[in-house]
Amino acid sequence: MDHFKKLAADTAVQQIKDGMIVGLGTGSTAAYAVDALGKLVHNGCRITGIPTSEQTARQARALGIPLATLGDYYQVDLTIDGADEVERGSLNLLKGRGGALLREKIVASASARLVIIVDETKLVDRLCSRCAVPVEVAPFGWQATARKLDKYSSKVALRKADEDRPFVTDGGNYILDCAFESIAEPAGLAIELNNVVGVVDHGIFIGMTSEVIVAGQHGVQSMIADQR
Repeated sequence: MDHFKKLAADTAVQQIKDGMIVGLGTGSTAAYAVDALGKLVHNGCRITGIPTSEQTARQARALGIPLATLGDYYQVDLTIDGADEVERGSLNLLKGRGGALLREKIVASASARLVIIVDETKLVDRLCSRCAVPVEVAPFGWQATARKLDKYSSKVALRKADEDRPFVTDGGNYILDCAFESIAEPAGLAIELNNVVGVVDHGIFIGMTSEVIVAGQHGVQSMIADQR
């Protein structure tokens, strides 16, 4: 699948123009896009990157990509990022297995266009067909938050960095992975999760995608949402 990820990334990067402010996604697929952007910069393309994680920032710096923050620029021209699941038709997303869901959502919401790059295995008919929903929560009282999330999920698990330590996001929070059989109405669930005290954010992205570039056995295709 790495070949397909790179193919999707290289296709998306073709949309980058000189002078753009570019959101830099997080994860294995987005990393290919950052690599491709590094080559553009090396060849003289002037862009500024807004990274969605410390990991991506380190990669971008090593490639010579100039970086800034949303404090420097109020709008991002184009963000290229990956996804764990893409719902056909709506192009709603499930993100967060890389642990950067909050910063990814902040940058996506500040972007004129959000282009998602995936291999064909990430396409689903309904969100959460394969992956749990990552829910970022405040560390204080996370057990109480987990009990509240039990109302919605069949299983709530604290993400671990290793056997003894919880995974900690760049924002200093924990992640609870919440399993669902499938989500019939992801927009409704997103609102309900937002209303749980202790929840910082979650990995359900509703109505934010401009385009999905999918690479697979039959080449590359571009998908545009049926409804926005």
